[in-house]
Amino acid sequence: MSDFISLIRFSLLLTITPILISTSGCAHPLASQSLANPHKIPYPSIDTALGEKLQPNENILAQQISEQIEQHIRKQYIAGQALRDAHPKAHGCVRAEFHVLKSLPTNLTQGIFIPDKTYSAWIRFSNASGDATQADDKNDARGMAIKILDVSGKKILENDDQAMTQDFIMINHPVFFVNDPQRYLSFIKDVNSKSMFKKLQIPFALGFQGTFNAVKANNSKISNPLQARYWSMVPYQLGLGDKRQAVKYSARPCTPSLTSIPNHPSHDFLRIALRNSLEKDEACMEFLIQPRTSNKMLIEDSMTEWKESQAPFYQVATIHIPKQVFDTPDQNTFCENLSFTPWHSLPEHKPLGAINRLRKVIYEKISTVRHEMNAVQRKEPL
Repeated sequence: MSDFISLIRFSLLLTITPILISTSGCAHPLASQSLANPHKIPYPSIDTALGEKLQPNENILAQQISEQIEQHIRKQYIAGQALRDAHPKAHGCVRAEFHVLKSLPTNLTQGIFIPDKTYSAWIRFSNASGDATQADDKNDARGMAIKILDVSGKKILENDDQAMTQDFIMINHPVFFVNDPQRYLSFIKDVNSKSMFKKLQIPFALGFQGTFNAVKANNSKISNPLQARYWSMVPYQLGLGDKRQAVKYSARPCTPSLTSIPNHPSHDFLRIALRNSLEKDEACMEFLIQPRTSNKMLIEDSMTEWKESQAPFYQVATIHIPKQVFDTPDQNTFCENLSFTPWHSLPEHKPLGAINRLRKVIYEKISTVRHEMNAVQRKEPL
């Protein structure tokens, strides 16, 4: 029961919570402006032509969910030590090159997917559990967040401190465990309650399918972050105007290989496996796009998988991770300071669906909270 609560408490919805900092690790001036002049976070518009549909009071529920999570963070962490509310434990941040294939179908040549274009990138591998002290041999979902650098063009987020980046956030499971913001709010309240009776109601808050998806996602054990496959779980727009379509993303190893989990794995054996792999050799992963092939594949339904037999994935890029030493104090600090959100995005890759819309509000809210808590300890001006 405790492992199940641990997963859903820190929900894959939040994946990797950002903080208001630049990739250099320095506090960004926009952070102080945001805190000095609180404002209501604009709620994303919807694309009805692609099948987006607002749920009743969705924007209000997004604010209520973010407030519930804020209360939990303030109770869980002391000033100066506020970690990400989900995926706080990183196995490492590694340098990478994101190379778009030379030949792509016209319908996939959109946004950053410029044939034969190469971008520098950072990749953060992580555990999903909100418990940063949890051992790597425990069942858990695993995350892969990609930050592509030097992406020109106006981004969706205005006045964003990382306006030259494009982020892709993925988990090693193809589906999410909730669609309904009201159901998600109820589940958050149950999880954060001190009442065991409330916690026992969590499966009822999620429903049968949601509980099944959550348990299955949490049942993962991997031997090396480089050997897992990852999915976006939720859909995104690809392209603009009449050419736009709904897609999902995935990343997988270029060459399937699977080492065994050690008989007596150390507490942080996934970091060790990642470190040992990249100290010895380079690594390669494929980045894939899954175009929607039927309107029956609903944008607002993140709990149902788009079957590959009906909607194939197509490789659009190769991720080259060079041989490197990443596990140093400076780079680990840099990794902690990196900010990821699906809304670090060109309009051609706009996040779609209720889960992504909730993310925008929650990420920005919790980002401000973390910065505030950590800035107080450092005695920085707010």
